[in-house]
Amino acid sequence: MVIDHVEGRTFSEADVRAELPRVAELIRTSHREVTARLRGPALAFWTFHILRSYLAELAEAGHRLSADLPRLAAVAERIEATVGPTEIVFGHNDLLPGNFIDDGQKIWLIDWDYGGFNSPLFDLANLASNNGFSDAERERLLAIYYGRAPDDALRLKLAAMEVASLLRESLWSMVSEIHSTLDFDYRAYTAENLARFERALARFEDMGSA
Repeated sequence: MVIDHVEGRTFSEADVRAELPRVAELIRTSHREVTARLRGPALAFWTFHILRSYLAELAEAGHRLSADLPRLAAVAERIEATVGPTEIVFGHNDLLPGNFIDDGQKIWLIDWDYGGFNSPLFDLANLASNNGFSDAERERLLAIYYGRAPDDALRLKLAAMEVASLLRESLWSMVSEIHSTLDFDYRAYTAENLARFERALARFEDMGSA
C-alpha cells in the first residue's frame, strides 16, 4: 500500500556502506523512538520462532531438502543459545538497501511490512548481511549503535544473528518454492542464500573457536 511518495535517491549496497554513520544512527533512533511511541497491540518478529515455524512447515511438506532440516534446526538452536537474553525493540527486520531513500536532507526507512518486536542485533546483522559489510564496517556499526567499542562477546552475537538472518531468508525461499505463484526462480534464490548462510556459519564458528 502506497501512502505517500518520497522524492529522493534509493540506496544501493554501496550507498548504505558509504552512509554508514547516518544509517546506523537512523536505525538506533527508530529503535528508540518507535518502541517508546508505539501504543496498543503490536506484532513480534522473534527470529528463532520464525525459524522453528519454517522448519516444521518444510518438514511436514516433505521439501526436496528435507534431509538437511535436522542440521539446520540444530544450528538455529545453537545460534539462539549464543544470542541469549536480549534487549527487545520494535525493529524493521528487512534492511535491504532499497528500503533507504535519501531526500537530500534526511534518510527515510520505508517498507515496514516485517516490523515487529525483536532483538536490535537482528536489524544490525540483517543490515550487515544484506549490504556486504566488511569486518571493519561491522565494527563501526556496533560502535555507532552502542556508543562504545565492541568486545568479543558482542562481535560473536552479531555474527550469530547474521547466521540467523541468512537462515531465515533461505528457509523463507524454501517455503516460497512450495507456495508462491510468482514467476521467480526460488530454487536459485534458495541456493544463493544457503551458500551465504554457510559462509556466515563458518565465520561464526571460527570466531567461537578463537
